[in-house]
Amino acid sequence: MSGMRIIFVCAALLVALPQTAAAEGDDLLTEIIVSSHRHARPRLDYAGNIERVTAEHIGWTGHHHAGELLNQVAGAWIVRGSGQDHQTALRSPVLGGPGSCGGFLILEDGIPTRPAGFCNTNHLIEVDSEQARAIEVLRGPGNALFGSNALHGVVNVLMPEPGDASGAGAAVEYGANEYVRARALLPFGADAPWLAAINYTDDGGFRDDSGFRQGKLHVKRAWSNGDSRFSLAATATDLQQDTAGFIVGYGAYRDESLSRTNPNPEAFRDASSARIYGTWTSTVGWAAIDVRPYLRHSSMEFLHHALPGQPVERNGQDSAGVLATATLESASSQLVFGLDIDRSDVFLQQTQDGPASGPPAQRETRPEGKHYDYTVDAWSLAAFVQADYALGERWGLSGGLRLEHARYDYDNRMLDGNTRDDGSLCGFGGCLYTRPADRKDDFTNLAPNVGLRFRLAEDSSLFIRLARGFRAPQTLELYRLQSGQDVADLDPEQVDSAELGIRRIGRRVTADLVAYYMRKRNSTFRDAEGFNVSGARSRHRGIEADMDIWLKADWYLGANVSYGNHEYDFDATGRGESFVAGNDIRTAPRWLGGAEIRYQPVDGWQAGLRVQHVGAYFLDSGNEHRYSGHTIVNLRSVFPLSERLTLTLKINNLLDKRYADRADYAGRDYRYLPGRGREGFAELRFSP
Repeated sequence: MSGMRIIFVCAALLVALPQTAAAEGDDLLTEIIVSSHRHARPRLDYAGNIERVTAEHIGWTGHHHAGELLNQVAGAWIVRGSGQDHQTALRSPVLGGPGSCGGFLILEDGIPTRPAGFCNTNHLIEVDSEQARAIEVLRGPGNALFGSNALHGVVNVLMPEPGDASGAGAAVEYGANEYVRARALLPFGADAPWLAAINYTDDGGFRDDSGFRQGKLHVKRAWSNGDSRFSLAATATDLQQDTAGFIVGYGAYRDESLSRTNPNPEAFRDASSARIYGTWTSTVGWAAIDVRPYLRHSSMEFLHHALPGQPVERNGQDSAGVLATATLESASSQLVFGLDIDRSDVFLQQTQDGPASGPPAQRETRPEGKHYDYTVDAWSLAAFVQADYALGERWGLSGGLRLEHARYDYDNRMLDGNTRDDGSLCGFGGCLYTRPADRKDDFTNLAPNVGLRFRLAEDSSLFIRLARGFRAPQTLELYRLQSGQDVADLDPEQVDSAELGIRRIGRRVTADLVAYYMRKRNSTFRDAEGFNVSGARSRHRGIEADMDIWLKADWYLGANVSYGNHEYDFDATGRGESFVAGNDIRTAPRWLGGAEIRYQPVDGWQAGLRVQHVGAYFLDSGNEHRYSGHTIVNLRSVFPLSERLTLTLKINNLLDKRYADRADYAGRDYRYLPGRGREGFAELRFSP
């Protein structure tokens, strides 16, 4: 059966589902989405696939890693690495290459966590997803509203607001491998105008020398003056991590004793971030005004343990900006104008303390000493407009346009070229690390979108959406060059997207079914030997389905499934392998999904079982090497001990499945980051 037949059959079934009476106080028809238009609006009126993960679901999951939560969203796959390391996939494979993380935009309260040209592969460590009041996941291009990097999707973490004490309390958790976590959400001050979220985790790690310590702090103050509302927030995160490297050999993850070893006990990651931002909302004349100024800082130091010579990289950024919108709204239309400004200072240094190991060519081309030392001063300026108009009682039309310009001013603080840091030449054609001369780069992008929706009934709608997405080249792609590169003249990566979907939001049933097709160009892929292949093209098509059913007052059933076919759309020969049009992109499972059932016989007591599945995927561009996929079962239960005290027990990987969190093929061998075996945890929570 074709993809379009599947979506039409499922759509008919979705509309035909009976609508039962709601539990008292249940009113899912009023569900809203904040991030869809940078302005609150009903989800049924949004043309595109966006999902809102609620505070109730976040609290129930009690995730230790962002992937445990976000992998429950159809089309999302957060691939866990060692500790808190991860890679993100949204309607995409796990993308390789130095700038691949630029395909996803991470926000906290609508503020990008980093400048657009300086993404972080492990970007979710810089937000407090554990204590968010909601997380919104937009799949597909969101560039017209959010700008560069919103190529494959947007994740917006919404933090609690002062005055809302629904999640207030404190908890302590203990579990396998000396895992300890303490967290609290504390309103304070007269009439509670202040709110503080505190989170500290110490994990001994299930592999040798793989523990981490992480702290997160979020403080927010809110007040009102007439029609104006103000808030001021400060966020800080710190991660100290011992990183475990790949185990090597076909099926090595199946060996329990081997999966606990760490071939790279010297590896580490130290990362910190801080943000201060404010919000002013008011009504000025006919317009609702929203202005959000911000200051950001982040720094990171880590060991490239998978590279010969194991160089240490230090990078960081300081940035400031403002996001401003004006919204005009009537009974039948909404018009949003916006202006975004961002200024950032970025630096990167890479140093290797000793000679590389391996054959002569490897030792000679990876010399000890300093490889890179550069700064980038960056500006971005964008203006956009987004409109939504009701065409009668059932039809609605939306469209938008964003014009964005970015400038990078790059300053190389070393000798130009691919020599050693003292100017001496490397053998075998020169050093692997090539440094371009000082330069300025400018990028201008135009991102349009148009959507059409039709209300099938009070609780369901059908939509179609066309959009173009983009990301400016990342500074790593432009200035951290490889051997044989003199200058990386890269064009912005672009994607053209079309999606068709049906949505239902009822009192007992909520569901989304979406089919999409995307074509992407000007991409950069990394081959099996770690070298970049630029100017690539790819095709992405798939179907995503989410459903939540409240069967009765005491039963809940949730399920998500996605099928994605992600293919190379070009032919090229890299240094390590060939790319063939029509082959699956490596690390791109066709099937992802999960299901959960929960039972709540009495108020406060709950028990639930979740099954999470990752399908098979290829490990190389030639599609010769494969990982078979895995299915994990997790168990969770909550027991009320008193009016204010609850005990939560959970077992992750209940069946003790041997699997790989991440698998690839490089250096002519299979490599795995093994998944955790069966682990138990207990949390004691106090609610005031």
